[in-house]
Amino acid sequence: MSFQQGLSGLNSSAKALDTIGNNIANANTVGFKASTTQFADVFAASLNGSGASPIGLGAKIASVMQQFTQGNISTTNNPLDIAINGGGFFQMDDGLGGTLYSRNGQFQLNKDGFIVNAEGLQLKGIMAVNGIVASGSPNAPLRLFNPTQSLAGAPQATGTSIGASGVQANLNLDSRMAVPVTTPFDHADPTSYNQSTAVTTYDSLGNPHTYSMYFVKTAANAWDVYSTVTNPAGASPTFSDLGATGSLTFNTSGQITSAPLAVSVTPAQLGYAGAVSPMAFNLSFAGSTQFGSPFAVNTLLQDGFAAGSLVGFKIGSDGMVLGNYTNGQTQVIGQAVLAAFRNPQGLQPLGSGVWAQTPETGTAILGTPGSSGQFGVFQSAAVEDANIDLTAELVNMITQQRVYQANAQSIKTMDSILQTLVNLR
Repeated sequence: MSFQQGLSGLNSSAKALDTIGNNIANANTVGFKASTTQFADVFAASLNGSGASPIGLGAKIASVMQQFTQGNISTTNNPLDIAINGGGFFQMDDGLGGTLYSRNGQFQLNKDGFIVNAEGLQLKGIMAVNGIVASGSPNAPLRLFNPTQSLAGAPQATGTSIGASGVQANLNLDSRMAVPVTTPFDHADPTSYNQSTAVTTYDSLGNPHTYSMYFVKTAANAWDVYSTVTNPAGASPTFSDLGATGSLTFNTSGQITSAPLAVSVTPAQLGYAGAVSPMAFNLSFAGSTQFGSPFAVNTLLQDGFAAGSLVGFKIGSDGMVLGNYTNGQTQVIGQAVLAAFRNPQGLQPLGSGVWAQTPETGTAILGTPGSSGQFGVFQSAAVEDANIDLTAELVNMITQQRVYQANAQSIKTMDSILQTLVNLR
């Protein structure tokens, strides 16, 4: 029986050395998870259950367990590389309607605009519609662009954003200014107004129009606002006087009390045909003041923009994939979704850094990065290194080598005993 016990020990140690060797070989593999070998004894039992202290038959490999601990994070120069800092797995479309799982975040774009790994598996997530990721939308391969379609981002007319903020001006009108002596207002005559400022606005086709505001003091704490529009060269007309736009009032503390003004520019004033008409937006002076200090423009914003071309991408910590455009705008294209399992040890390794779901894992739990404790956050332009402790693996290798030698020695010793018995005379 000693031969059987020693042989089982040799086999077990050899398989443990195989596991250690595989760990060491993959020390540089991104997203690789180390494995450990678990042993179990082989119990010797008779049919009648006799024997109070039966001697076992040796050892066996109970299982090879994967260690899903966090690996170190290393930065890269690829903005599409993603490291998961915390729990969860990337969802990868296998191209056959199934889903595989991975911690290897080395991604690139294929010719069709999909985010793929080195094996061509596509990263899954939720595609945005008009820059909005709707919760509950189905998971699908993330596609950053379609080569058969234009990569140009559509323009947005001033006053048509979500919330329709239009033009927002935060300024200070000098309360010490006197009422202009020149009347009526004439944009070409600076003596007919006190101050002016301008901002570039956009129509629905993305054409720029310089919108100018002129401020005329009419009485204490009261101002009139006049407007003009200057169109680009080639437009007809190139300039339009919109006249009086509205009035601003302030209290005795210099705080504005009037509501936003409504601006409407007709097609004849825009100089271009084909755009949505009229170009209408709110002109808000919220937060503006009238103090005894020089005229100052603190904020001058508008929510329109021209058409732009897609020039780059970036991925946020929450998995949002953002497209960067030449017009300075950033739009959400989609969001990567992570998967978690009640029993990740039940995942079946398939090689190339991917695992498959099995009945032992339970149903995959889906969530966005950072949405709960079981889902980590993303770090772009970075990858997760293998969680291999080379020092520990080398020590384990020495240990298993000694165990292997000891089992071989037990076989040798039993052979010597049998040889002695055979040679008795």
